[in-house]
Amino acid sequence: VQVVESGGGLVQPGGSLRLSCTASGSIFSINAMGWYRQAPGKVRELVARISYGGTTNYADSVQGRFTISRDNAKNTVYLQMNSLKPEDTAVYYCNLLILTTTLTDYWGQGTQVTVSS
Repeated sequence: VQVVESGGGLVQPGGSLRLSCTASGSIFSINAMGWYRQAPGKVRELVARISYGGTTNYADSVQGRFTISRDNAKNTVYLQMNSLKPEDTAVYYCNLLILTTTLTDYWGQGTQVTVSS
């Protein structure tokens, strides 16, 4: 199984970015999908999570600004980030709970998001 992220970059405060994370390989199904982030000197934290059925939950700091969604046919999870703030600057990682012959956690390689003027 391979997990590849894309969509990070540099954006001004108030701007938007969309992250994508796609899994490929011998996948039976993907249960929960999530996005985490880690800023310099800080622990990795949950940003948003979505179940197979579409139930979502968000960190308080991003509620109302970020939206997580998924396309099960494409084995892809998205994170639409609006009204970005400098404190959103971090490396963002996707996390997928994937069923192949076993149920295993997979992480993406990380993508840098920098919010700065």
